Parts: sequence; C-alpha cells; structure tokens
Amino acid sequence: MLQQTRVSQGMPYFFAFTEAFPKIEDLANASEEQVLKLWQGLGYYSRARNLHATAKYITNELDGVFPETYKELLKLKGVGEYTAAAIASICYGEPVPVVDGNVYRVLSRYFGIETDISSPSAKKEFREVAAQHLPPKQASEFNQAMMEFGALQCVPKSPDCESCIFNEDCVAYNTGKVSSLPVKLKKTKVTKKYFNYLIVKDAEGNSIVRKREAKGIWHNLYEFPLLETKEALPEKEVGVLIKQSDDLLGFTPENITLLADSIVHKLSHQHLHVRFWEVTSNSKLEEALAIEKIKKYPFPIVIHNFMEKHWD
Repeated sequence: MLQQTRVSQGMPYFFAFTEAFPKIEDLANASEEQVLKLWQGLGYYSRARNLHATAKYITNELDGVFPETYKELLKLKGVGEYTAAAIASICYGEPVPVVDGNVYRVLSRYFGIETDISSPSAKKEFREVAAQHLPPKQASEFNQAMMEFGALQCVPKSPDCESCIFNEDCVAYNTGKVSSLPVKLKKTKVTKKYFNYLIVKDAEGNSIVRKREAKGIWHNLYEFPLLETKEALPEKEVGVLIKQSDDLLGFTPENITLLADSIVHKLSHQHLHVRFWEVTSNSKLEEALAIEKIKKYPFPIVIHNFMEKHWD
C-alpha cells in the first residue's frame, strides 16, 4: 500500500483491509471485486491484484507460511527487489540492502555518485555501495535508518546541510552539488487522453456500467460507457458523437446534458481530461442497474468522486 502512497493516506486503507481480511486465508478467499473495492482510491490497481494473487499462492501453495528469505520472497507476485529486501532485513534480519529513492539520494550525495539513477546499471551500483556499509547483524536498523534519514534529513529540495551530522565528509555538500544529486536524466513522457463518460438514465432511473477487461489502466474496475476522443472537442461536437453512438449505448439518446466538464485526472504517464454526460432514454433498458447496486462495484477514483457528488 505504501509503494506509491504516503503513510497518512494509506493508513485508513490498511485498517480497512486488516478488518476485512484478518488472516491471509481471508484475503485469498475474497473475490477480486471485494479487494479492488477496498483498494479504491489508492491507484496502481495492479498492486491490489498482485497482493490478492500472492495471498492465494501463500495459502494454497505454501500452506499459509510466509517466506522468510530474500530469495523466496522474490518468488511472490508483485514483490520486487526493494520489497523483498525490506521484508527480509526488517522482519527477519537478513543482511540485504534496501535501495529506494531516499537511499539513492543519501548515497549519491554522500559519496558523490553521479550515475543516472534511472539508468539500467544504477540499481546494481547503489546496492553494492549500500551492501559494503551494511552491518551484517544490524540490517534492520541500518536499512530503516537509511530510508528515514533520506525522508527526514537528506530531503530532495533545500536540505538543512548545516545541521547534518555527515556534512564534513559529504561530497555533495563540500563540492556544492547537493541540488544536482542524485542525477536523473530520464523524464516520464506524459500523454493526454480525452474521456467522455455517458451516465445513462433510463425510464426507471437505472444506469449502465461495464467492466474494463482490457489490459492497461483500471483493469477489472468498472466504468460508465466511454466515448474517447483524440483531442478536446467542443460540447456540440461531442453531443453529436454521442447521438451517433448506437453501438456504444445500444439505443438512441432522447436527451444529452453535460454534468461535469473537463476534470483533469493525473496518472503517472497519462493526464485524463474527463467529462461526464447524462444520456436519457424513455425506455427501460435490460442492461441498466439500480444506482445502489452500482455503488457497490469498484471504480476508478475519478468516477467514484463523481458518483459521491452527483448521486446522493
């Protein structure tokens, strides 16, 4: 939960999860929809699916016994080198270094390492440097101290180097390179997408939702019928496209109303420009569901927030 999330943001989710799934067997036996619903709002939903798959693997293949070594932890779905090292060292005392963004920053500044941390060779180089200074019998304390030092003292911007206990030997501080280290040259390319969600309202006030089964963002979450355009279009043009979208809705709309215009939802690699449209039908639609039932499904947070605001 904390891989891409602040502790303060993750705690309510952690408590909800442990209440719903007090044992790993409970999580293993839960439905994916239940897991995704509890995860709703944390983003990076592949983490929830991996967590669910790992719970099943431990329960069914390992007889409920959680792995205790770095090598065995790496076999768990969704557990990479960082997570495996953190669990192995902090929980079981195995002398393996943990290298996260905080550790990259501390090591690059203290030793003056100018390797691009986004380069393929960086992880190995920094792991080796950390391993050289890790006390074998104090792996837990060392790794936690390194991460905490980077989070609290050796912060990304404007660190208080004057009060730092390592400033006499810190290469970055003594060469004026604190602001330029660590080096990260690769920039994430952000693409823009334009989503128009169609909130169907049939003769009985019911609506239509569909499961996103294609791979990509929000896999296996639910959404309203989606009309995606290549660019931002004027309202009238989108209205015309909606009226022509018989294959999307399965009926010809009687009335179209813009409910929420151009909400920008930012993901790591994509900025989604989202509009919500109410599309009415005077007929009863077989596919449509009652609002209270729809609310029980897991949705991307941008859709969930819309429902909370517009569906009292």
